[in-house]
Amino acid sequence: MLKKLFTIALLLVTVATNAQDLDRLLNLRGDWKFSIGDNTKWAEVNYDDSSWEEIYVPRRWESEGFNGYDGYAWYRTKFSGDELEKEGAHYLRLGYIDDVDEVFFNGVKIGFSGGFPPNYYTAWNAEREYRIPNELLNYNGDNVIAVRIYDKGGEGGIYSGEVGLLVADEAYNETYSLEGIWKISRRDRDEFANVEYDDTRWEDIVVPSNWKTIGMSDYRGFAWYRKEFEIPRGGKETEFTLIGGYIDDFDEVFVNGIKIGETKDDGRMGRSRSFLELRVYDIPIGVLKPGKNTIAIRVEDLGANGGIYEGPVTIIPSKIVTKFTRGFSFWR
Repeated sequence: MLKKLFTIALLLVTVATNAQDLDRLLNLRGDWKFSIGDNTKWAEVNYDDSSWEEIYVPRRWESEGFNGYDGYAWYRTKFSGDELEKEGAHYLRLGYIDDVDEVFFNGVKIGFSGGFPPNYYTAWNAEREYRIPNELLNYNGDNVIAVRIYDKGGEGGIYSGEVGLLVADEAYNETYSLEGIWKISRRDRDEFANVEYDDTRWEDIVVPSNWKTIGMSDYRGFAWYRKEFEIPRGGKETEFTLIGGYIDDFDEVFVNGIKIGETKDDGRMGRSRSFLELRVYDIPIGVLKPGKNTIAIRVEDLGANGGIYEGPVTIIPSKIVTKFTRGFSFWR
């Protein structure tokens, strides 16, 4: 029953690349290293997995000789940095995973779906696709992918769908993707907008995704998102715009403690159309600084599904907003 409930909910989990053209860069279907059990060291780049079994991906692990196994297991594979494009934005697509996953790229967690015990939530019917931060890419050597999986019952593993590395053309300089892991809190306090606020104890959430991916089922009300990001020094652009994706339902957005925009039509549930609007907010000159910056988003959900549920979520030079957003639906 729980899986059936999440089938509908997680079909709404999307990523920014749905509205972009992606080219397949590398096919990762085939034999991966596989081990049952659970050890955090298995995410490390230099871990020796030579003694592990091999398993074909995508295929349920029951059909690969692990019939009846429920619990934790890890997958690992690697590829050469020669396959990467230095001017591209890279995404890892892992198809469908039964039930819960955490994905590590070169030892760093880049995404997750569902919830591990003791706060278990299945994500068996959500297609996995995670943005790989540029700073994690190794262009001159091997890159290691490690996937931690928990299966509660039935069949498990990376079981179907496209598995590979994809690339989106990074046609413009000085664009900064905000997709990936953010912090989230269900409390509602004005101080959460402040740069100095300590959010280290907050829960993680992948942006974009639906609240139900972290077990906020049937939750309605307020939640705050926060993320720290970096603007490299030496850039030439001075005017930037936030493309904030699609948010269910209302939002207020703060960059470095400064409110830059909000969307709220004050409609009731069933009448409000704010969740259909692509957020596009100009960032005042001088608000972004070279080095570390903080974005905080206050989200109010009227009911059903909530959160920053679809991208793109990125900061771009204001002069290319029209070209960048061409083809997106501002009101669906």
